[in-house]
Amino acid sequence: MAETQHNHSVVGVLLAGGVGARLWPVSRQAHPKQFSALVGDSDLSMLQQTINRVEGSRVSKFITLCSEKHRFLVEGQLSELNVDSQIILEPEGRNTAPAIALAALQATSIAQDPILVVLPSDHQIADAERFKEALETAVALAEQGNLVTFGVAPLAAETGYGYIKIGSEMVEGGYEVQSFVEKPNRETAEAFVAGGDHLWNAGMFVLKASVYLRELETWEPEMLDNCRESVNMAVPDLSFLRVSPEPFVRCKSLSIDHAVMERTELSLVVPLDAGWSDLGSWSSIWKVSPKNEDNNAVVGNAVFVNSRNCLAIAEERLVSLVGVKDISVIETKDAVLVCNNETTEDVKLLTTLLQEQEVPEALHHREVYRPWGKFDSVKQGERFKVKQLTVKPGAKLSLQKHYHRAEHWIVVAGTAKITIGEREFLLTENESTYIPIGETHSLENTGIIDLEIIEVQTGSYLGEDDIVRLEDRYGRIDS
Repeated sequence: MAETQHNHSVVGVLLAGGVGARLWPVSRQAHPKQFSALVGDSDLSMLQQTINRVEGSRVSKFITLCSEKHRFLVEGQLSELNVDSQIILEPEGRNTAPAIALAALQATSIAQDPILVVLPSDHQIADAERFKEALETAVALAEQGNLVTFGVAPLAAETGYGYIKIGSEMVEGGYEVQSFVEKPNRETAEAFVAGGDHLWNAGMFVLKASVYLRELETWEPEMLDNCRESVNMAVPDLSFLRVSPEPFVRCKSLSIDHAVMERTELSLVVPLDAGWSDLGSWSSIWKVSPKNEDNNAVVGNAVFVNSRNCLAIAEERLVSLVGVKDISVIETKDAVLVCNNETTEDVKLLTTLLQEQEVPEALHHREVYRPWGKFDSVKQGERFKVKQLTVKPGAKLSLQKHYHRAEHWIVVAGTAKITIGEREFLLTENESTYIPIGETHSLENTGIIDLEIIEVQTGSYLGEDDIVRLEDRYGRIDS
């Protein structure tokens, strides 16, 4: 069904709520893969690369959806690119159909019936120009009232991707969608590739907000009612929009594919030939990475001897591989993963096991991000812990106190404005101070360079939950 074409505003919708369990130990619950730089020469995260990818297209505004626990990571990475985006906090992960409904409802308040370009923030697209050409085609089709997705010609019989069966007739650069197919077994995937009428489902969508909401009302009216109530009761919080949790969590957990795309008569798929990968496993990282003469891929400091078809990622130490083939070795500051490249999908089973056993490395990296910067837990013993704090210019830690630990602060770079009890003073490089147990304290970086502090904690209990925040500019006050 075609509608009159208009020059609609185009809003990029960034989906940044995933956890990337198959890419542990780089991807963890508190710092998923979309916030890391996994491939290529760029230091930009996957989220930041997703934003840069649409530069020069018709996308003029952004809405970002993420979870509560990742909100300051998102805000920080957007600000590094000077990107102004409405950040919507999802109370709970309910899959893509409700998330896109929140974005569509909110987008209509900032633009008149905009086109939404829905982009997962953890995919790789090697050729940005080819992608923007396909995006232009998809936007034109969406302006006519179609719900558009992208399909990638399969390079192999992948069982980790969903597939789209296409019709035989092309319509203004897109094909009619006959069906969406879940991740198939090996035999079925091989048949799809041989048949030539199936594309990989890239999980990106271009659609007019009003059309999506109308179709959602047709197929999942209760979901739309819950999302509308959730947005109507939303509360601004700093730069975030907190939608009401109670109605939102009543939504069924459904992908946009199941909720709308496979039921509607408006689905079209635009072929995409731009070097796409969802980077969902270590084997997919190996496939898209540059390789040496023995087909080995490396990030960081690694040495190979008589080894082939391997991936080595070394974050902190030298990694050496001798006499092996078809394996991935992933080293971070606090964990090492070794897995066969044929079974990298099973890393998700490992992360589930680590979570069940409450292993800390399932949740956090040694380096933990905070709204004011980050800290790295360098060393810990029975009654001491050493951290390196990095405080961004203009940032401030909360006014806080601890019941079980004292702290020593040593400034190694920058200037710190220190508050301890009623005292307020400055510390500069090579100067230090001591905070007794139970004393209120805070520090602020009033300079224009990063403030680097070595913090030495001593006491009977050194857990991160021994903190009482009394004042906090980031809204993290303890009751």
